[in-house]
Amino acid sequence: MSGSPASASAEAATVGTAAEAGLSPPILSPGQIFVRFLRFGLLAFGGPVAQIAMIRRDLVDEERWLSSGRFNRLLAIYQVLPGPEAHELCVHIGMLAGRRLGGVLAGLGFMLPGFMLMLLLSWLYFTIDITTSALGPIFLGVQVAVIALIVRAVHRIGEHILLDRWLWGIGIAAAVATALGVGFWITLPAAGLAYMLARREQAALAGAVLLVAAVLAFLVGPGDGLLHALAPQQTVPLDAVTTQQATVLALFLSGLKAGLLTFGGAYTAIPFVRDDAVGNGWMTDAQFLDGLALSGILPAPLIIFSTFVGYVAGGPLGAIAMTAGIFLPAFGFSLTLYDRLERVVENRTLHSFLEGVAAGVVGVITVTTVELAIAVVHRLPSVVPGLAIFALALGVLYLWKSKVNVLSVIVGAGALGWLLFGVA
Repeated sequence: MSGSPASASAEAATVGTAAEAGLSPPILSPGQIFVRFLRFGLLAFGGPVAQIAMIRRDLVDEERWLSSGRFNRLLAIYQVLPGPEAHELCVHIGMLAGRRLGGVLAGLGFMLPGFMLMLLLSWLYFTIDITTSALGPIFLGVQVAVIALIVRAVHRIGEHILLDRWLWGIGIAAAVATALGVGFWITLPAAGLAYMLARREQAALAGAVLLVAAVLAFLVGPGDGLLHALAPQQTVPLDAVTTQQATVLALFLSGLKAGLLTFGGAYTAIPFVRDDAVGNGWMTDAQFLDGLALSGILPAPLIIFSTFVGYVAGGPLGAIAMTAGIFLPAFGFSLTLYDRLERVVENRTLHSFLEGVAAGVVGVITVTTVELAIAVVHRLPSVVPGLAIFALALGVLYLWKSKVNVLSVIVGAGALGWLLFGVA
């Protein structure tokens, strides 16, 4: 006997939607899933934008694990959930091939290279003064190349999201708001609501939503925007600072708090971690900025700078504790809400809202890229050689279509940094 008409209809709809989405992940063993996403982790340079573009290229464009539309909607969902979105996407997509165990292994594979490298660099930071060694100019060259990676990735992601004039307008408005210091908790919901109403041909209501968001932003007051990024930054010599040791539990709870409050992407973890790390005397602002710089050159989510914070505050155990705390929500939300998230993705009434959020995120990331670029410029001994490295790296990324172009750009930029910024 067949099931009820309602269940048969639902099953048919599900099958039809899956076919439309092109959802056909391969059947992989747990070991194969881990190795597949470990490869992503080894090449995950350039922050979340570059990482998401890499995942999209391999699993959407080339291997067809899922469709571009489904990928965009999943990305929009994870942009408004706590945690690094690239890591959460890996956990979610890993579950497509291997259920929850596959998701855990995918997430571990993606984060493991960055974690191990950050642990090593944290040790080196206190063993070798990188500002006076050959590593200093190498790091500067790599940081310039990372900006080029992010610029290329923003373009790649934007091509898939900014598909009409409303989405372009929302992206630009979100960029302006972010530059003025407006929080994402205002920008992104307003972007989604405005586009949802615009798609229903309710332009007046969409405009009213944007106006209310602007008034709310004015009442709340601006945060740190581009003007803050333009301020000169200095790195305090290592021998001029002292820090207080933190307990392993305190570091785990600090990471967990930041992980739970990191809505809108990994970049929003920065103020929460800094409040504890600098506010409690675990490290200085100069050390915190150095940790961010180190995380920017590693194949890892930006949030891996928490490993550096934990190491400075509590040694190797502190690094493990803080990393575990900050990544726990990223694993937890993906693993526990997987089924519900899939239903959200299939709910077409929410598609326009999520597309608007995604457009807003493009604007936010664009401004973040500018802020990161300004921070790198402040560290350069000379801007002209930095511009040369940036232009060369960007040219290679656009013109050389290869899976090793990212790694080649990073290695080449490090060599150029040593040649151009090194002490004669």
